[in-house]
Amino acid sequence: VNDPIPTGSAILGGFRKDSSIANSGQAASGGYPTFEERSYESYRAYYEFLPEGETIIEYTIRLNQDGKFLLPPTRVEAMYSPDMYGEFPNQEYDISK
Repeated sequence: VNDPIPTGSAILGGFRKDSSIANSGQAASGGYPTFEERSYESYRAYYEFLPEGETIIEYTIRLNQDGKFLLPPTRVEAMYSPDMYGEFPNQEYDISK
């Protein structure tokens, strides 16, 4: 799973200084990732196996600036068969002061 995040934002969690209150309530359904990668451009999750059906992943981001953000679609692909993939369009983020 490769989910892009807005420019200038940060994914919370995984750091000691992050608020545990801000990260509470996050859930995952359909299985837990084997590995999570939190970069400045996207959130990536790797799974050994995903069961058939719907999978929901939640994470918290901190937006550091205002503006309108148009993001590319979220992409899910098989690791060794990149020609088997699915894309889901992302909504526009509108952050006002």
